[in-house]
Amino acid sequence: MKKALRIVQLIDDYIIAFAFIVMVIAGFAQVVNRNLVGAGISWFEELARYCMIYMALLATEVGLRDGTQISVTAVTDKLGPRSREIIGILAKLIVVVFAVIVFYTSFEFLDKQIRFNARSPGLGVPMYIPYFALTFSFALITLVQGTTLIMKIARFLSGKSEPEKGGTA
Repeated sequence: MKKALRIVQLIDDYIIAFAFIVMVIAGFAQVVNRNLVGAGISWFEELARYCMIYMALLATEVGLRDGTQISVTAVTDKLGPRSREIIGILAKLIVVVFAVIVFYTSFEFLDKQIRFNARSPGLGVPMYIPYFALTFSFALITLVQGTTLIMKIARFLSGKSEPEKGGTA
């Protein structure tokens, strides 16, 4: 299970890196085109914006996976190790439930975009492509965080202590 999870996480990392590279190139091309050529091409900006949306949503999963999201630990620092693990499991459960709800709800957005055949103004791509970022990222969050939750519960029930960082180990 850990190996499959690492493959999914690696794919996520590569998509983020690719989106970042495309965003930087598109942003640079837009600035050069506007300042040197004197013509603004709107699809450069639109492409950079859509890449940023994918990056931000997919990076949410990375932050949750690595435990680098902001958290307030004033209360949990005062608890014992077992109580801290229980709170960690409850927090992870809340994240998974929220991710499932957003994932499920995102299909309504996709369905509307497909039915109305909406297109982006600059690139002319179907709008379900940018909206798919929500579905895709929350599917990954559900998968990775759900798997992590199962591993946390199994570790808790077996009596093994949890690693300090919020990762998947």
